[in-house]
Amino acid sequence: MNYPVPSEQRALYPSLRGRRVLVTGGGSGIGAGIVEGFVRQGARVTFFDIQEEESRALAQRLTNGRNSGPVFQHVDLTDVAALQSAISGAIDGGGAFDVLVNNAANDDRHEIDTVTEAYWDERINVNLRHMFFAAQSVIPGMREKGAGAIVNLGSISWHLAIEKLALYQTAKAGIEGLTRALARDLGGDGIRVTCVVPGNVRTPRQLQWFTPEGEAEIVAAQALHGRLLPEDIAAMVLFLASDDARLVTAHEYFVDAGWR
Repeated sequence: MNYPVPSEQRALYPSLRGRRVLVTGGGSGIGAGIVEGFVRQGARVTFFDIQEEESRALAQRLTNGRNSGPVFQHVDLTDVAALQSAISGAIDGGGAFDVLVNNAANDDRHEIDTVTEAYWDERINVNLRHMFFAAQSVIPGMREKGAGAIVNLGSISWHLAIEKLALYQTAKAGIEGLTRALARDLGGDGIRVTCVVPGNVRTPRQLQWFTPEGEAEIVAAQALHGRLLPEDIAAMVLFLASDDARLVTAHEYFVDAGWR
């Protein structure tokens, strides 16, 4: 069995200390693990979410005498004007972002026969469109600095063709294409763009889809028989955002325990 690594034994990246970081969908699940990871690095973290209670509780938990904690803003990412306004306001209040983590997504199950045009648009907006416009909004500040890191969150789901996720998987496949396109266009500006592809991560949301037997089947299908946790995904995101990954760009990196 592979046991979780205690936080005090996880890597610290001095280059992340003091960096301005924006995380979308940072209030719970993988996003919360990413927010916590950057706070532990001493970064100045802002995160967007629509889940008020969970997000405020997270921000309060991560605020202590050693740091000011992350800043939470309630932002509906499907409203592009509101998203861009929130990013512009955050930049005006604290300076350009050094790191953007495009994490927010929603993996609601659906049947192909029930998909309407409106539902198609809503799913693409929730899972793909906001990533481009969030990136568009932080890029000018990164260009001025001559450096920046954008980390997009993909999904193992479309690589495995999991059932009842056609629209989610379409969006997640698009994220890998978006990552490569942005990396090529922005490389000359010193901006790196990568994608992290999580496997099945044990979060409260994921547990609603799986019974204990289902969880056991997932673990059995992995090369490593441990259960992925949000901090495991955060570990890869932190590395890719740090200067240790200074020449890493344009590709996707799987954190799935070898799930096939």
